[in-house]
Amino acid sequence: MKKLFLVGALALFASVNAQSGFKIGAHVGLPMGDAGNAYSFNVGVDAAYLFPVAESFSAGVATGYSAFLGKDVGGFKVPTLGLIPIAATGQYMLAEQFSLGADLGYGFLMQDGNNDGGFYYQPRATYHIGENMGLSLSYKGVSQKGGTIDAINLGFGYSF
Repeated sequence: MKKLFLVGALALFASVNAQSGFKIGAHVGLPMGDAGNAYSFNVGVDAAYLFPVAESFSAGVATGYSAFLGKDVGGFKVPTLGLIPIAATGQYMLAEQFSLGADLGYGFLMQDGNNDGGFYYQPRATYHIGENMGLSLSYKGVSQKGGTIDAINLGFGYSF
């Protein structure tokens, strides 16, 4: 079921990528909390499609890929952890160059035979540079039975 949901979301992005409201971006970050003990760095790409709902509010769908790069812990190299989120997203323009947004959904965690996941969340603040670009500060996380995987990220995005 998880794989079917992922394939459907990716097909949706492929069909809407030529329309306005499509956004792509990249981010780098530092794992926080317990994740900071096992992972040294976070890097990834993001994609979203937003529909205007009101004059200052847009909503849509988001996905991407984040890699949490493992540390050496006690002579053991922690393997890289992959995260693919499938989420609803929203963005509210507070001013011409500043917006607040959030993603909520499911995060697929992938690591050497352990494909699990949990509740995905990402609140973010964005400073818009011109009409099509923005710098974002976000807190990305996945909550699951065994704890949370989270990171604070700095990102750059481009809107079509």
